[in-house]
Amino acid sequence: MYGHLQQKAKSAEALALKYRQQQEALSAQLQVVYEHRSRLERSLQKERGEHKKTKEDFLVYKLEAQEALNKEKNQHEDVKKQLLDLQLQQNSLKLEHRKTVETHSQKYAQLQREKESEVTGLQGERGGELGRWEQKARRMARVWEREPFRL
Repeated sequence: MYGHLQQKAKSAEALALKYRQQQEALSAQLQVVYEHRSRLERSLQKERGEHKKTKEDFLVYKLEAQEALNKEKNQHEDVKKQLLDLQLQQNSLKLEHRKTVETHSQKYAQLQREKESEVTGLQGERGGELGRWEQKARRMARVWEREPFRL
């Protein structure tokens, strides 16, 4: 019996040693798992921080891009308004120019008519004056023929 008890004790010790080794192996594995989990958690926190920073940067970029787009839209609208104003001004100036040209053409035509009338009148006066001179010259010639030295 003593041998049997010794056998059982040895067997129990061997079993205890086996379980202790398994426990140590499991503890070592658990330690590795905890370390790995800790690294993963730190990595996750780092990724979350980077994601938050990236998201903030994106929101700032998006806001700046929207402001730039709005500024461009406003400038575009201003340029369109200026173009419309300039087109209206151009049309007004064209109409004014057309009226001025027409008025000048009418005035020019009137001045031409007046000039022609004046020229015709002057020619008539000259013609009448010339006729009077011709008549005087004929009378003098007749008088001269009758009395050459009497003039």
